[in-house]
Order: sequence, then structure tokens, then C-alpha cells
Amino acid sequence: MKAERKGQFTDILYPALFGIGVLIVWQTVVKEFNVSAVLLPAPSDIWAKLITSLPILWVDFWQTVVRAVIPGWIIGSLSGFLAALMCDRIPFLKRGLLPLGNLVAALPIVGVAPILVMWFGFDWQSKAAMVVVMTFFPMLVNAVAGLQASGHLERDLMRSYGSSWWQTLVKLRLPAAMPFIFNALKINATLAMIGAIVAEFFGTPIVGMGFRISTEVGRLGLDMVWAEIAVAAITGSVFYGLLVFLERRVTFWHPSYRK
Repeated sequence: MKAERKGQFTDILYPALFGIGVLIVWQTVVKEFNVSAVLLPAPSDIWAKLITSLPILWVDFWQTVVRAVIPGWIIGSLSGFLAALMCDRIPFLKRGLLPLGNLVAALPIVGVAPILVMWFGFDWQSKAAMVVVMTFFPMLVNAVAGLQASGHLERDLMRSYGSSWWQTLVKLRLPAAMPFIFNALKINATLAMIGAIVAEFFGTPIVGMGFRISTEVGRLGLDMVWAEIAVAAITGSVFYGLLVFLERRVTFWHPSYRK
């Protein structure tokens, strides 16, 4: 138990020390060489702007993350998982959907986002739709692969016990698929942030992280741009960390967690 806690502590300590070192080097280089704030603000300037702009950042966070990213991530991931279950039951659907997933994954965000804005309007609905599009197929592909992860011997054993498809799914195949599902959830957590922010570049009410970034770049307010980037990075890291924590609790049996 102590060794496990020590390993978890070092997993957090090393990235934290590395990040602090990067910030120190960043601050020193910018101040010592008088780098223009338009090119690269110092971390201290970004922090000051972040603190003084908390009300604006909170409104942008609510619009982008709470109203678009989280609902889109939930809907996209859940619908992708349900589609994977259907593909597992209907092989024809699997042969048709998976190649379509590769096609959608190759579509550029900057091409799809304006279309969704036209379809769903300029508010958060179009951004949530963008997130759904970006998160559906990663979950579909990973969940389909995960449902095939259990061995034939285990499935034959379940059939010999007279287990139904549903019982085999719940007791064998779904637990074996959990590493794949969590992998998709973590990928989707990053894609959701990117999709929502980029979609806001193409039309949004005068609020949102993507809107603020595009507006402040035009005004050369790079400190505000970096403050928004910092909020997005912190949000994404916390989101990812929560999923990793949950994954460790659900898939504690996986060989990758054995010391």
C-alpha cells in the first residue's frame, strides 16, 4: 500500500516540478531579453491578467465548458457506446459505420464547424453538436474493439453455463472493454475542448473562450489570450485527471497497474 501511494505521489510530483521549471525558465527569458508582450507575455503578466479578469473568464468558462463541452462529451460518448453495442449485435452495421468513422475523423474542424453553426444557430447548441461529432466515433471505434477483447475461451465458458448475450456482456465483455472505453473517454475529453473552442471562432454570442481568443488576438491582447489558454489547459488537465482516477478504481485489475 505504501509503495502504491509513493508511486502515485511521484506520478504527480515529477510533472509538477517539470512544469514549475518551465515557468521559471519562461519568466526569466522573457524578462531578461525584454521579449515583447505581443510575442510572448511573461507568466507573471498572464497570472495578473487572469486574476483581474476572473468575472469575464468565468462567463466564458460557463458558456464553453459547462454549456457545450460537458453536454457534448456526454452525448457523443454515450451515443458512441450505444452504437458500439448495436454494431456488436448487427455485423452489417459494424461494417458500415466503422469506415464512416474513419471518414469523419479525416474531416477538418474548420470545415464542419461553420456548417453546424448554420444548422444549430450561433449559441451553445452548435458547439455542443460539434463536440458530439468529434467524440462519437472515437468512442465507437474503441468500444467495438473493447467488446472483442475478451478471449474465446472465456466466452465459450459463459455459453457453456447457459449465459445469455446480456449476461455475458455485463459479467465478462464489458469489464474487459473498460480500458478501451476509458481510453476513448480520455481522448474525447481533449477533443471536446478543442472542438468547442474552434467552433466558437465561426459564430457565437459575445461570450465564450473561443470568441474571446479570436477577439483579443485582433486587439493584440495576448495576455488575455494566454489567460484563456491557461483556463482551458487547467480545465482539460483536471478533466483528464478525474478520468484517470476513475479508471484506476474501475480497472484496478488491469496488468498495467500491477507493480
